[in-house]
Amino acid sequence: MDVTSVIRQRLEDLGVEQRDLATAAQVTESYISQLLTRKKAPPAPNRTDIYDRMEKFLKLPSGELSKLADLQRKEELKRRLEGPLTPLFEEVRALILRKCNPDNGKEIRAIFEKQPFGELERLVTQKLLGVVKRVAKEELDSEHWLRTVARLSGRSYEQMRVMVLEFLDADIFNLSIEHCVAFLDPLIESWDIDLATFDMEIVLNRRLAPRYLKKFEFVELEPDQPFGEEPGLKEFLRDSALSGDATEEEIEFLKKLRFKGKRPTPLYYYRELQNFRDTLHFRVS
Repeated sequence: MDVTSVIRQRLEDLGVEQRDLATAAQVTESYISQLLTRKKAPPAPNRTDIYDRMEKFLKLPSGELSKLADLQRKEELKRRLEGPLTPLFEEVRALILRKCNPDNGKEIRAIFEKQPFGELERLVTQKLLGVVKRVAKEELDSEHWLRTVARLSGRSYEQMRVMVLEFLDADIFNLSIEHCVAFLDPLIESWDIDLATFDMEIVLNRRLAPRYLKKFEFVELEPDQPFGEEPGLKEFLRDSALSGDATEEEIEFLKKLRFKGKRPTPLYYYRELQNFRDTLHFRVS
């Protein structure tokens, strides 16, 4: 049994119509029809709220549709990865390159053209898509925002919810021109990447995204040292006069401190703990 079969069976058992399910899920009847005719794949459970609404309306156990959808999508992804990768639409690539920092634009364009849908193009596209998706996911819970955008774009509330749900379900393999026009173009102001370190900076439209600047760093880190490796930390933890009131969170913080060449004493950890607790040393986010 797949998602479509279960939904069809429950609609028949309950004697209700597709339009009733669409109303309950707050999407268009057309969207439900395409799901039931398998013209659209079931959306990813972690990117949508539609399954909770459907399960309540269809009187199904919580999580049943989500589990079936997850299995279907994994099978589809496995089949897709076994075949050759399909390059992005030309218009999608053009939009991404247009948003690139002009200082690097020529060099990055040359790499994209030399290696169609290669590692760099996939990396950049994935990061841009991920950042915009997070903004869209936050706005999905805002009925006021959805109705405002729907009104400005001449769409109904249900149509706008469908657009956001479909965008959240998109990945770099099926990113469409419509997704770019509706979300990537208005939300992304610019992006840049350091071709030596692959650090990325993405600037979003301040009017649409309060946290408009995103940075990603790709660095090599040493594995976390095991608990109590530093002798000074061991002594600090054994001395109840110094560490008796330290919380689990504070101890975890002290464990992550790293030193080169110097070995801190128990007194150092005590003073570091007091600094960590002093509100004057931190800004409120």
